[in-house]
Amino acid sequence: MGNVDVENKVEETGNNNKPNPKGRKVVSKRSALLGAAFLMATSSIGPGFLTQTTVFTNQLLASMGFVIAVSLILDVIAQLNVWRVIGVSGLRGQDVANKVLPGLGVVLAVLIVIGGLAFNIGNVGGAGLGLNAMLGVDPIYGAIVSAGFAIIIFLFKEAGKVMDRVVLVAGFVMIFLMLYVAITTAPPVGEAIVRTVWPEDLGLLAIVTLVGGTVGGYITFAGGHRLIDAGITGQENLKQISNGAVSGILITGIMRIALFLAVLGVVSKGLQLDMSNPAASVFQLAIGEAGFRIFGVIMWAAAITSVVGAAYTSVSFIRSFHPVIEKYHNWFIIGFIVVSTTVFATIGQPVKILVVVGALNALILPLSLGIMLVAAHKQSIIGTYKHPKVLTITGAFVVVIMAILSVYTLINNFSTLF
Repeated sequence: MGNVDVENKVEETGNNNKPNPKGRKVVSKRSALLGAAFLMATSSIGPGFLTQTTVFTNQLLASMGFVIAVSLILDVIAQLNVWRVIGVSGLRGQDVANKVLPGLGVVLAVLIVIGGLAFNIGNVGGAGLGLNAMLGVDPIYGAIVSAGFAIIIFLFKEAGKVMDRVVLVAGFVMIFLMLYVAITTAPPVGEAIVRTVWPEDLGLLAIVTLVGGTVGGYITFAGGHRLIDAGITGQENLKQISNGAVSGILITGIMRIALFLAVLGVVSKGLQLDMSNPAASVFQLAIGEAGFRIFGVIMWAAAITSVVGAAYTSVSFIRSFHPVIEKYHNWFIIGFIVVSTTVFATIGQPVKILVVVGALNALILPLSLGIMLVAAHKQSIIGTYKHPKVLTITGAFVVVIMAILSVYTLINNFSTLF
C-alpha cells in the first residue's frame, strides 16, 4: 500500500542487555497508536462539541451524566467494530464499502466529504473565535492564521508524525485546562453520580447529537485511517488496534465529563449562561476574565485539531479513487483547508448548512457501521479473522437504535433544521 511507514514491521528484541536497534521504531509505533487515538478524540472535540455539551447540560442539569454514559457506551461499540475491521483488512472505509457492494464506497465517500467540508467551515470559524477570545484578534484574521498553522503541518514530508504530535499536545492542554475549570466551579458531584444512574430526563436528542458528534461522519474513520497510513494493520496488531479505539473514546469522555461538571457547577449556583456564546460564559462566570482567555485556548485547540482531523480524514476517503490523489494527497488536504477557510472568510459560516449536516451526521453512523458489520463477516475482506459475536450483536443494536433515534429526532426537529 502506498505511502505507508515501516512502523508495521517493528518488534522488540526482548534482550534487555543489548541495545535494541529497533527501539526507535517501537516508540514510533506506540506514538502512531496514541496519535490515532488522539486524532479520533480531538476530531470530535471541536466548537460544536463545546457548545452542544454546554447547551444540553444547561437543559438537563445533572441528568446529562446519564446522556454522557449512554453515548460513551455506544461510541465504544461503534469504534471497536470500525477500527477492528479497518485494521485487520488494511483497507480504508470507502474500499471496504466497495467490496461489500460495488459503488457503495463512492456514496459513503461523497457523504463524508460533503459533511467534512461543511463542518470544517465551522471548525475554521471556531479557531478564529478562539484566537479572538485568547488574544483579541479579529475572528476572520484569526481563522486565516489558524488555517495557515494547519497547512504547515501537511507541508512536512512526514506530515502524519507531525500531526500525531500536534493533536497529542493540544489534547493534553485541553484536558488539563478543562479539569482545572471543572474543579474551580465545585460542581455537585454526588448529584451528578445519582442522576447518571437514575436520570430525571433521558435526553434522547442529546444522546443522538453526542453520538453523532463523537463517532458520526468522518470522525468514525479518523483513527482507523491513521493506523493504515502508519502501517499498523493485520491480526498481529489487533490488541493495540482495539486499545487505541477504546483510548480515543476515553479521551473524549474525560473532556466531555470535565466540561459537563464545569457547566453544572456554574448553573447549580443559579448563574445564567449567555446563550449567544454559552461555552464562553461558563468560563467567564467560573473565573472571570482569565476564564475567558482559558476558553480561547481550549476553543482554539479544539478547533485547530478538528480542522486537521476533518481535512485529513475527508481526503483519505478519495485517496484510493485515483493515483494522482494518492500521490499528492497532502496537497489535496491543504486545498481542502484553503476552501474551508475561503468560504468562512468571504461568505461567513453557513449556519443552516452546518445545522443540517450536523443532524444528518448521526444518520451516516448507521450506514457506515452497518457496512463494517457486513464486512466483518466477509472472508474476502477480513481473511481468517473471526469477528467477536458480542461486537456484531451490540454493533447491530447501535445501528438500529441510532437509525431510529436519528430519524425520530430529525422528524421532530424538521422545522428548526430547514
